[in-house]
Amino acid sequence: MGFSVSRLMVGSQMMAREMKQSIHNLFSRDQVPAADGNSETVQILKDYYIPDYVLLPESETEQGFSVPECPVIVFINSKSGGQLGGELLVTCRSLLNRNQVFDLGEKTPDKVLHQLYFNLEKHKKNGDNLSAEIQRKLRIVVAGGDGTAGWLLGVVSDLKLAQPPPIATMPLGTGNNLPFSFGWGKKNPGTNHQSVKAFLDQVKDAKEMKIDSWHILMRMRAPKEGACDPIAPLDLPHSLHAFHRVSPSDEMNEEGYHTFRGGFWNYFSMGMDAQVSYAFHSERKLHPEKFKNQLVNQTTYAKLSCTQGWFCASLMHPSSRNIAQLAKVKIMKKPGEWIDLHIPRSIRSIVCLNLPSFSGGLNPWGKPSKQKLHSRDLTPPYVDDGFIEVVGFRDAWHGLILFAPKGHGTRLAQANRIRFEFNKGGADHTFMRIDGEPWKQPLPMDDETVVVEISHFGQVSMLANTHCQSRSINAPYSPSSAEDDDDGYNSNEDALEEEGFEERKKLGAADTFRLPEDFDVAHLS
Repeated sequence: MGFSVSRLMVGSQMMAREMKQSIHNLFSRDQVPAADGNSETVQILKDYYIPDYVLLPESETEQGFSVPECPVIVFINSKSGGQLGGELLVTCRSLLNRNQVFDLGEKTPDKVLHQLYFNLEKHKKNGDNLSAEIQRKLRIVVAGGDGTAGWLLGVVSDLKLAQPPPIATMPLGTGNNLPFSFGWGKKNPGTNHQSVKAFLDQVKDAKEMKIDSWHILMRMRAPKEGACDPIAPLDLPHSLHAFHRVSPSDEMNEEGYHTFRGGFWNYFSMGMDAQVSYAFHSERKLHPEKFKNQLVNQTTYAKLSCTQGWFCASLMHPSSRNIAQLAKVKIMKKPGEWIDLHIPRSIRSIVCLNLPSFSGGLNPWGKPSKQKLHSRDLTPPYVDDGFIEVVGFRDAWHGLILFAPKGHGTRLAQANRIRFEFNKGGADHTFMRIDGEPWKQPLPMDDETVVVEISHFGQVSMLANTHCQSRSINAPYSPSSAEDDDDGYNSNEDALEEEGFEERKKLGAADTFRLPEDFDVAHLS
């Protein structure tokens, strides 16, 4: 009897230990020590959690995981926003599986997503329902500036997925036009646990919205003297939006010509605004220690606007660099129909705009009244209608009109395609930028022509938050639907003169978004 009682007591103790260990294992899966090293634990956010076997290579399918309500992959540019990127990385890795949070300085998004979708397909073939649900519900979060966000958009676009995941952008950069356009704000929402959880909750509730992508073709004959190759942003030939020389086998290549191409989602600009941006990026490259937070960056940008002469353009900016003197501009609204676009001689900066946010949240196109739209044969500015808005500015004083409630620049046109033809003239270079990434562009020194052509290419899915500024042609929930009567700010908008021309061959897919192994993401905004 005593022997039986002792065996019973030992068995009970073993069962108690096993139960205690099981409870501990379950508890430890949902909780980890706080990032600051204290004894307090942080609750893992199971609504967003992706298990290791889905993420890591050569992993076997596992059971026992519940389907997350909103599985996310998080990409963070830890060099953005001064110290904010690094702090955000630590917080996200403490709230999620650290293997679903990636530092873009360590792993590139194309490699991460290739591996993830390979794993998902492998596990789906093995009958894993969790992988199928994660693929169906997956959302991407990218934290950084506009350059970082554009990089992710490009990678997802290049993957040509049947069901590409929508992307939410957390602002960490200087301009933050992409996050602001879709309701995520201009400033970082915070890097503590509560702020990150609140942001992820917004990601879960956000609506999908398509956004047009735009690709650029630049072509010129090999010059007899000098060089017209684009000087890439910050002199980095593999930077995000630098034009890439196409290969000899590419269908866009033409013998005897140098051909380059790139892509963007928000805007292409040329002229004095790009010159100021180029000066800012050059200064940041020379003195990175001076650019540690968003406020300092924005203040420095404003100072450079003054020192570069943007406010005194009529005195400091040669008329030979005005847009009308630099280039002949054509637009296409209907297939095969090129039209000459008249550019007022006073215009020193031109912006081809896809989203309603430029230079930190300003809207150069404004909100035209219905009467204005009708009289100019324009349509409301949607981000997914296949048209880009073309706006001009005389100087920075003209740009200050955008701060007025009904302010806008000189509305020049809406187009499905636009072409700039540069001939030998009074300037040997100009400045251009794409989504915040500027470069200095040499112009012809002989009788040859440099052609820059912007063409609508495709679409990618964004996540739109409650205060989204963008409007979709297919989404009635998109805000900013009120039309403003802006007659008081009509800025010499000129009529267009028609001219027929044959349709050029459509741009092919541009694989411009994979960065080399040794690229430093600190150079991205």
